[in-house]
Amino acid sequence: MSKERIQLAHGSGGKLSHDLIKNIMWPAFANDILGEMHDGAQLQINGSRLAFSTDSYVVKPLFFAGGDIGKLAVCGTVNDVAMNGALPLYLSVGFVLEEGFPIDSLQRILASMQSAAAEAGVYIVTGDTKVVEKGAVDGIYINTAGIGSILDGISISGKNAFPGQDIILSGYLGEHSLAVMGERHGLDFPQSVVSDCAPLNGLVKNMLAAVPKIAVLRDPTRGGLATTLNEIALQSQVGIMIDESSIPVSPAVQAACDILGFDPLYLANEGKLIVFVDPQFTKLLLEVMQQHVYGREARVIGKVVKEPCGQVGLRTNIGGVRLLDMLVGDQLPRIC
Repeated sequence: MSKERIQLAHGSGGKLSHDLIKNIMWPAFANDILGEMHDGAQLQINGSRLAFSTDSYVVKPLFFAGGDIGKLAVCGTVNDVAMNGALPLYLSVGFVLEEGFPIDSLQRILASMQSAAAEAGVYIVTGDTKVVEKGAVDGIYINTAGIGSILDGISISGKNAFPGQDIILSGYLGEHSLAVMGERHGLDFPQSVVSDCAPLNGLVKNMLAAVPKIAVLRDPTRGGLATTLNEIALQSQVGIMIDESSIPVSPAVQAACDILGFDPLYLANEGKLIVFVDPQFTKLLLEVMQQHVYGREARVIGKVVKEPCGQVGLRTNIGGVRLLDMLVGDQLPRIC
């Protein structure tokens, strides 16, 4: 792989991304903390448990139904910190601006970031700005990093899945990808197709207060639900079986996917999460999630099983089983 060149698909969050991280990135920085391969690092500092995460945003176009690159940058990092069972507290932000970028567009993005940060209850406390020559950047790229406090008694990891657990999804799939795609290509989607971009830390806080023994939390962003479940199956060395009839996809998103040949199981989401939990807590957890604005459509979509180890299956509506692999290629590049 070291003799190859980077492709757009290496940024898809799918199989090529996984190979790039495993074979090129990981050997360069190998350590136990990084080896958790979670949405962020879980750190012990002077007796305190902290979660730390960073992400860069290059979405195209910059503005889309339901959000923009600024809202995405704040919500994405807030959510990654929250998926570690932490309460996000502070963010940093770094901008790379292209010469000639409109000031009014920058102000609009900054206002969107502040609004998202206020909703999440976090502060943007430090940052950096660079300007490069025209053509060196596509308008604006944003990096955000976040830090938060992990709640006492919480242990969240992709390695915590075990047979018998229920798998809960917080809501409809595919809305972010199609909202970005519609804006990018001028497609006339229904007005109901808007990005689900949202800060999930309030939902997570309520969930953990009710059920501290949640085993796994993850937000299915790049690569979608199918890829994220594959990552967890590999980390925990378990099998995962989900039911097609239980997967929530809105009629508008499903219709668009049918026409365009997309599979909603592989589309990126920016305001959804998946939870692995012991069945004795499932009913309570669903009640708590469905009381929150970002969890009203929460439902059980499957279970952790013993076999096939490290793989994900979909029980179809006609009674068969379809093997779900990681995303291969890239259905839609630069989605976040």
